[in-house]
Amino acid sequence: MTPVRALFFDVDFTLIYPGPTFQGEGYARFCARHGLAVEVDRFPAAVTAASSVLDESQDHVYTADIFVRYTRRVIEGMGGRGADLDVVAREIYEEWAACQHFFLYDDVAPVLRQLAADGYKLGLISNSHRCLASFQQHFELEGLIAGAVSSAEHGYMKPHTSIFEAALKLVDATAEESVMIGDSLSHDIEGARRVGMRGVLVHRSGGEMPSVPPGVAAIRELSELASLLRRA
Repeated sequence: MTPVRALFFDVDFTLIYPGPTFQGEGYARFCARHGLAVEVDRFPAAVTAASSVLDESQDHVYTADIFVRYTRRVIEGMGGRGADLDVVAREIYEEWAACQHFFLYDDVAPVLRQLAADGYKLGLISNSHRCLASFQQHFELEGLIAGAVSSAEHGYMKPHTSIFEAALKLVDATAEESVMIGDSLSHDIEGARRVGMRGVLVHRSGGEMPSVPPGVAAIRELSELASLLRRA
């Protein structure tokens, strides 16, 4: 197999996770400002039920409306009703871009620093409207990332092949020598494989490890990546 030279990472739920602002109580506070009452304990089930919205766009063109619709579905799943549903959903969507509401997983910084020191080119590919330059600065990752592409800037979302191709050009790497690491099998891994990249699924949550296609590895922490690359 072609030696690995470039590693691309998804951002949300691979490198960072949301704090209280984007948990059930945070949603409730957004809603309360507009007179909407929701049930906080229904938040996990509402998120699961709303996730199908993110797969509805068959052309994978990035629009804010997809994420506003997803957020509205979460609020409705928590029991929220009222004329200002879309207003609240858009406020939550816009606030998602602010890095201060998120935390870096403990294993991320040391792993990225080691991978960069080992000579790998590192890239970011995110289905987000977050500024990825601000993301790197906020989490003190400057100098580690060779190229970053967000779907809001690029115009297409993962798994559309063009966003992966754009990221490969940014770091001057071929698909055959590159690996995509992310938490979504359908968006991150399958999208990358369509252009010839290899994939590593990061399953940070507990429970049974999901089944993956042949040739795709699955890990629970980024700290497992180094040994995986040595075997590759």
